[in-house]
Parts: sequence; structure tokens; C-alpha cells
Amino acid sequence: MKSIRAIIIDDEPKSCEGLRTLLHDFCNDVEVVALCNTVDEGIEKINSLKPDLIFLDIQMKGETGFDLLNKLPKPYTFEIIFSTAHSDFALKAFRFSAIDYLLKPVDVEELKKAVEKVSQRNSHNLAVRLQQLMDNMKPSAPQQFKLAIPASDGLTFIKISDIVYCMASDNYTYFFMSDGQKYLVSRTLKEYEDLLSEHNFFRVHNSYLININAVKKYIRGEGGQVVMNNDAVLDVAKRRKEAFIQLFGR
Repeated sequence: MKSIRAIIIDDEPKSCEGLRTLLHDFCNDVEVVALCNTVDEGIEKINSLKPDLIFLDIQMKGETGFDLLNKLPKPYTFEIIFSTAHSDFALKAFRFSAIDYLLKPVDVEELKKAVEKVSQRNSHNLAVRLQQLMDNMKPSAPQQFKLAIPASDGLTFIKISDIVYCMASDNYTYFFMSDGQKYLVSRTLKEYEDLLSEHNFFRVHNSYLININAVKKYIRGEGGQVVMNNDAVLDVAKRRKEAFIQLFGR
């Protein structure tokens, strides 16, 4: 297999070194050819080394990863994996584009998955995907974040803060909203757990993913039960009870 030549761009030297170590230990097909700590240094190395892949921090001192991309000619000849410590950016990257991200601290399995997807992807339409990403990353308060869910006639956009809980039904997911609306989506609850866990949602049971802000009461028991703002009473799995209670303890 051809080696993937990569550049890491992050204003934190320790983050650069840590990611290089993980790539060396767990991603044998990636060769790190440069570490950069500024936008200007990153641009210089990209132009001179012509990498296949860039690991790019979204927020750097005084500038962003997007400032760097805007200074580079199109079409891009590389793929990108963003890195960020901010889950709001990560949510949008995951939700609205075919661009991968790594949430700091980097998880090894997530890193391996992202690299594997890059090796299967064509970089020719990266500029289009980046434009879509940037359009959806315009500043907004977390409570205004909207989630696009498939509907029979297209997409329905729902505010994350209006979700009371989600319920699994085989390979489908029900969304129960604060206004009494209910949506059925042909995707698994696990997909939405991965997406919403960064935004104060918690999987209390194999069947239920709840909005922590919408919990009205906890009833003690072997696992216990939660009463939600819409008066739904949901079981808490015994094995998830301790983690759930610790959430409120924090």
C-alpha cells in the first residue's frame, strides 16, 4: 500500500508530537513529513512538500485552520482531518460534511477510522465539501444548534435543545420533542448517541438517549427511572446508573 504523506499543523507543539506518536504506533501507512505550529509555516510546508493529508487544528493563536485553507490555491490536492478541543466545531464537521475530525484528546480508534476513510477518498471535491462545512460553522450559540433529520419530503431541522429524548426501535430512532412532536428516522440510536453525547445527552438504557437538561426527576431503584419534562418515565439500565448519577454529581 502506498504511504500517505501527512503534515500536522497545530499551535500546540505537544499536540503535534502526541499525534505523530499515535500515527507512528497505530497507523503504519501514514508518514508524517512535517510538524507546523503556525499558519504561515503550514502553508510553506504544504507548498513545498505536497502532502496527501493534513491534520489541521481548527483554532490556532490569532488565526484558524480555515484562514490557512483560504490562502491555498484550489483545487486542493490533499485530504484533511481536522482536530479540535471544541465539540461545537466537531458536531458541525460530522453533521454537514464528508470531512473527518478528531476531538482532543485524540482517541486511537477514531484516529484509525479517520485515516482509513481518507485512504478511500478522492480529494478533488474537497473545496466543495469545505465550503459546505464553513457555511455550517458560522457562529451560533450552542442552544441554537440544529440537527438535520431525514423526512419523507427531504430534511427536517430540529433544535437540539428541543429534543427531550430519543428511543431506539430496531434500526430506527424516534425523536420526542418538547412541543409534543414525534419524528421517526431510519437511523440507529447509536449514530445519534455518537453525535449528541457532546451536547449533554446521555444513553441511560439501550433503548433511550436522553437530554440531561430535560430531566425532571430521578426515581431510585435497581437501575432507577427518570421522569422527563414531557412526563415520560424511562428506565435507567443498572450498568448505566452510576455514570448517570455521577453526571449530576459533577
